[in-house]
Amino acid sequence: MSFLRYAALNVVGTLSRFFPWPCKTGLVELGRPDRDSPVLVTCNYRLTVERVRKALRGVNAYLLVANSRGINVWCAATGGLLTDHDVLSALKTTGIENRVDHRRIIMPQLAATGVETRVVEKKSGWRVVWGPVYAKDIPDFLDAEAVRGGKLREVHFPWVQRLEMAAAWAFPISLILGLALAILWREAVLSGLLLVWGLCIFTYLAFPLSERWLGVGAKGGLRVLGVLAVVWLVLVVGFFVPISVLGGMGWVLSLRWGVLSLVVVLVLGVDLLGSTPIYKSGLHEDRLLKVFLDQGRCRGIGNCEDVCPRQCYDVDREFHRAYMPRAEKCVQCGACIVQCPCDALSFEAPRGGTIPPETIRRFKLNLMGKRVEKQEG
Repeated sequence: MSFLRYAALNVVGTLSRFFPWPCKTGLVELGRPDRDSPVLVTCNYRLTVERVRKALRGVNAYLLVANSRGINVWCAATGGLLTDHDVLSALKTTGIENRVDHRRIIMPQLAATGVETRVVEKKSGWRVVWGPVYAKDIPDFLDAEAVRGGKLREVHFPWVQRLEMAAAWAFPISLILGLALAILWREAVLSGLLLVWGLCIFTYLAFPLSERWLGVGAKGGLRVLGVLAVVWLVLVVGFFVPISVLGGMGWVLSLRWGVLSLVVVLVLGVDLLGSTPIYKSGLHEDRLLKVFLDQGRCRGIGNCEDVCPRQCYDVDREFHRAYMPRAEKCVQCGACIVQCPCDALSFEAPRGGTIPPETIRRFKLNLMGKRVEKQEG
């Protein structure tokens, strides 16, 4: 794939990040795979497929593209749109069993919220190995053959991802706002678009400075609004007011821009936490839940450590016990609960009561924060 084409796909995929972008499912040959080549699974979100292909340039492997309804791995698996049924379907319909001598598939780690290892292994005879979080780390993972814990297992929010998320928010907001301004305030269209992109980029690039005050739990949403209120006040006091005082624009015009910027800030504040990989959505009631580890059931198998995207777990291999020394980092994704073969993990509500593993496996969390029965077929 040419650099320009890959760059164009990344731009389109980033700007339309909140919308499905499906590609063809099935088997993709990377390089010149043979009967011993690794078999990897991914979703049919086109940008993900292209990034996996780029990361595996020079590697001989088979790539199974499973049906995720055009949604990225984590969102599709968490929402019940990428399940063990979809992986089984890919294994059975692509003829991959006739192309390799082994029976091992490497799954993207973030699919662990929706794809049940036990179901896939029991119904297909293939052994599931959880790969790394990011496509760029797959070659290192293949070289190491197996990784437990460490940097390949943990999600991050570096500046590149923050810029992508800023663009993902700025594009739809600027489309809607640009149309409204074209009708109501035509001369402000260009300035309004610059305002939107500037606020989005500043908010996400400055995220490392503000995240220490965001926190989690019931007050997380209020703290987000507080942080964004500070951003807005800095903009008003540091930009609009001085321009008005110096005669660059009248007070009425400054008020208009102040209100317009406030609208943009409030839209960004709708779910700032949920648009990061390191916090639970502030709109989801699940953010109030805590993972409960029943030590009486735990046998220290370590699936929780393999699939946790925040590396909350440590496993004592000698005494066969898992622990959560970094429980405060948990984003309540439920991957550990889904994958625990001992049913030693569950969600615990703040006012008492638990949500058992079978409920977490059967009912998935949609974008509105409601649990719905996962799709099968």
